[in-house]
Amino acid sequence: MSPSARIYSCCLGEFDVTLIRTTANRVREMEPASLVEQLLEQMLYRTGRRAAPAEQLSWKRSLPVLAADLADAGLGDVEMLVEYHLPLTSQRADVVLAGTHPQTGEPSYVVVELKQWSAAYVFEEDPEIVEVPGLPGGPRLHPVIQVRGYCEYLLDFARVLADRPDSLAGMAYLHNASDPSLVKELLAVPVSTTGRLFTAADKGAMLDFLQSRLAPVQGRVAADLLINSAVAPSKQLLKLAAAEIRDRSQFRLIGNQQLAVDLVMHAVEHARAGNSKRVIAVTGGPGSGKSVVALSLMGDLARRGRTVIHATGSRSFTQTLRKVAAVRAPKVRMLFKYFNQFMTADPNGLDVLIMDEAHRIRTTSVDRYTRAEFRTDRLQIDELIAAASVPVFLLDEHQVVRPGEMGTLAQIEHHAQHLGVDFQHIALGEQFRCGGSEEYVHWVVQLLGLAEGAPPVAWSGDPQFQVRIAETPEEMEHFLISQMQQNYSARITAGYCWPWSDARRDGTLVPDVHIGTWSRPWNSKSDRRIGDAPPSALWATDDGGFGQVGCIYTAQGFEYDWNGVILGPDLVCRDGRFVTVRQANRDPDFRNPKTVPDSRFDVLVRHVYKVLLTRGMIGTVIYSTDRETREALRSLIESRRGAERRAIDMVHDVEIGDDDHASLRL
Repeated sequence: MSPSARIYSCCLGEFDVTLIRTTANRVREMEPASLVEQLLEQMLYRTGRRAAPAEQLSWKRSLPVLAADLADAGLGDVEMLVEYHLPLTSQRADVVLAGTHPQTGEPSYVVVELKQWSAAYVFEEDPEIVEVPGLPGGPRLHPVIQVRGYCEYLLDFARVLADRPDSLAGMAYLHNASDPSLVKELLAVPVSTTGRLFTAADKGAMLDFLQSRLAPVQGRVAADLLINSAVAPSKQLLKLAAAEIRDRSQFRLIGNQQLAVDLVMHAVEHARAGNSKRVIAVTGGPGSGKSVVALSLMGDLARRGRTVIHATGSRSFTQTLRKVAAVRAPKVRMLFKYFNQFMTADPNGLDVLIMDEAHRIRTTSVDRYTRAEFRTDRLQIDELIAAASVPVFLLDEHQVVRPGEMGTLAQIEHHAQHLGVDFQHIALGEQFRCGGSEEYVHWVVQLLGLAEGAPPVAWSGDPQFQVRIAETPEEMEHFLISQMQQNYSARITAGYCWPWSDARRDGTLVPDVHIGTWSRPWNSKSDRRIGDAPPSALWATDDGGFGQVGCIYTAQGFEYDWNGVILGPDLVCRDGRFVTVRQANRDPDFRNPKTVPDSRFDVLVRHVYKVLLTRGMIGTVIYSTDRETREALRSLIESRRGAERRAIDMVHDVEIGDDDHASLRL
């Protein structure tokens, strides 16, 4: 084979922007088997992994077809960026075509989603979800919606496209769909410049579309511009975020919350003026307002045109923030990301990166789902600090609940000092969760042995907050239902002491949490509603969540009026102190004593229950599966029954608006 037929690849810095960069003419000169061989060679060289058989088959069947069509359209020299990595995501577009617009002479790009489908149908009357006969893995996103999402994302984050919205188009190509009747249901989704659908039956229309977007000249310059583009939110997206977030009344600040925002804003302007960098940590307990600070910062920074992204390590928390902060402007959701999405971020590419729930930072971003090309030994905290001129960490050290989490104040400060970066710390002293009851939070900390040298003490009572002990799970549930009938929100959570089954084939949930004759399912694992059960990430906030038991991973970061907590057999009271029982815990992350030694397990379980016990705004009902523990709790709590009754009367005299129930912790 001649050297001219070789595919060449490119990378930007340490990580690949696109796995393979070539042209249609180069691809046409190769036999399909040789094409796949070279692609495998490049992938193995660039990423250290071999493509799966399905991926190889897709290359073999789809790329030569697209290349031949481009050549037939006279576009053989247009650049093909194969497996283009969308910045700050784990997503890849099949192909991005880079060239010159035939009318304007400016760089022009077409994102192409290739499908081998010969037939596809709408799934359960939802036009945005499709079912493909014979394809494993269940329903798929409509390819037009998929490619349109890729285009919108690039417009919002690739700086080279920021002032050139007309330079980008998108198309889904079902090159095996020669019978239009077998894909006609897919036509229900409206088309646009960034979302067109073509099949083998309308190849002529597709070629016309490509020729309207790309001129028959080399696309090397346009490809270089896109590959080397800076990555940051666009001005349009920031303007939208400012309008959506900043002026919402529930994001008002008091005390050190305002101080934290002011100090960050000062640091941003200082960094821009002096080309410097500063790490800021904001600490506070449950309900101290860390997320109010985060969202207020996003609004203020966006209003000033500063580039800002919010990130967390929690899927539930991120999805709920997206829902809360982008009610009227769905595009704003793209500003809410995860900690592991900054592995390829440009150094100081953002003005500010806000790490909410920073106690969930992990040792590394690499997990079993990480693509091989991104597998490094780099610390996640290093990736996050590097991504912005002013990284802002918001954390509560007593909420580290999983092995591998390392977001403590000392660790963040130490790493900043190691990098030679200025460090500043602001403590939020105000308490807004648990009815504003600092007494209750301190009582929980002592109860669980998290206050060094301080044994559990009797609950002294607080008119702002109620604490109750239940003798049975039925009693707990009955009481919480009675509160819900008075328009209060409520949830039941438990320690991870029971198996967690997948949903049955008929979609129903398995009642895994068995206590005597009482049983309930864990919250759904699904991303979609199953019957009355909300999606996993929205269990704490959406209707229907009360029917399932939440675990630490779905409850952390949220609040509701009444909080029911089941202490499982992994935490029991003996001789006046709580002790942990490793063999009673069923959390897979805690299973290996080599990676989670007993001392670490003990601390993590106590942190888990500290989080679960501090989700309530009005009161908490506690039930333990262990009789001795129930008796110990009763002795600590029941002495204040008279005060509790008075507190109930006082709380019921207060009118609580609908917007105050089952809310995200802000």
